[in-house]
Amino acid sequence: MQNFSHLPNTEADRRKMLEKIGVGSLEELLNNAVPSEIQFAGKLPIPDGLSDVDVQKLLEKLASMNAGSGMKDFIGGGAYDMYVPAAVDEISGRPEFYTAYTPYQPEVSQGTLTAIFEFQSMICGLTGMDVANASMYDGASATAEAAVLAIHKTGRKRILYSQGLNPLYLEVVRTYLHGFDAELVPVPIKDGITDVDALKKLADENTACFILQNPNFFGIVEDGTQFDEIIHSSGGLYVVVVADPTSLGILRPPGEYNADVVAGEGQQFGNYLYFGGPYLGFFAAKKEFVRSMPGRIIGATKDVDGRRGFVMVFQTREQHIRRARATSNICTNQQLCALRATVYLALLGAQGFYAISKLLFNRAHYLADKLTEIDGVELLFDAPFFREFAIKLPQKADEIIDEMSQVGILAGLNVGKLIPSMDDVLLVAVSDKYGKNDMDEFVVAMRNAL
Repeated sequence: MQNFSHLPNTEADRRKMLEKIGVGSLEELLNNAVPSEIQFAGKLPIPDGLSDVDVQKLLEKLASMNAGSGMKDFIGGGAYDMYVPAAVDEISGRPEFYTAYTPYQPEVSQGTLTAIFEFQSMICGLTGMDVANASMYDGASATAEAAVLAIHKTGRKRILYSQGLNPLYLEVVRTYLHGFDAELVPVPIKDGITDVDALKKLADENTACFILQNPNFFGIVEDGTQFDEIIHSSGGLYVVVVADPTSLGILRPPGEYNADVVAGEGQQFGNYLYFGGPYLGFFAAKKEFVRSMPGRIIGATKDVDGRRGFVMVFQTREQHIRRARATSNICTNQQLCALRATVYLALLGAQGFYAISKLLFNRAHYLADKLTEIDGVELLFDAPFFREFAIKLPQKADEIIDEMSQVGILAGLNVGKLIPSMDDVLLVAVSDKYGKNDMDEFVVAMRNAL
């Protein structure tokens, strides 16, 4: 308790602070706040000192004890276990990138600004939109910011959303809009696909926007062209959420079916799953909405000598401009994650990105076909899907997940955790890391578990 060698305060400094708050020691301070029965007594079982080699061996041994260590991950739902090329780690680990925190001064940060500009350009290319920002916290917060933009642009407070929207995204939207006195109205899905007729009845002069996730939470590919005229004829904005942007390698981009705003999650582009983040949100829109976008935008320019350079041309956080004119007070850009995504996409190129998308599509349909050959297992919806699909089981999904985890397989997402009425539904996602043999092993484990 008395070893504070890593802190700048001297013993005299600590005594003065303790005296000021009226306690005699740090132990007394802790005892006032932390019940003694939950305080650790004794000595932690940590060796007094080890060499680098021994420390590494010890940490590897401890890490191997984690339940998820070495397991094959078929969980999706907006976070995907994808292969990360070694070059992504190597480039993003360079000190000029790894240790820098959002440096925007153009005279010292041309490398970072160039990387952001390239990221924005790639997102525009993928989504088919005019302009993209420097990135956001994650797909959920980007979706919420899209709803806020719609409220600001239309002056309306009625948000329609497809029930195919990820329930976790919906909760973040609900939290963001708490202070707006906004109304969130679900548009039901029918056979896994958003009900067009229901949207026609719900869209009116009070509607700020309609939010469609495509592919939706259940992995189903929606026909985005069906909703354009309906929502625009009511004066609302068309927001498309792409939580699985690898689908854009083979699916039409939202810009082609006249989306006004596209929000999404870029974690699977060169970023590991980690433990809850950080993730990488992207936000793109039509040019007419650029002044209402959240976050930052980097642009290309020329200096006095005619040389090409990059500068921040747009920043709308309340820290930077008058609060009344800020479009958001909490958004920031996840630059290191965005850099990793930029490197990943650059390594793949257009042909490589298409190949990954097609691979995921083929694997998903192979695994779905094999699983539905098992008695009692069937697809929840008979509709087109990309790389993720929901299956209905003859027993509770959590029981199957527990059984399959015993043989090193994370079987999928228990949909019942998010939608209680679907506790027998398992959402399964394929990956470029797990091939035919792994999927066949998955099928055998599923059959045994049932």
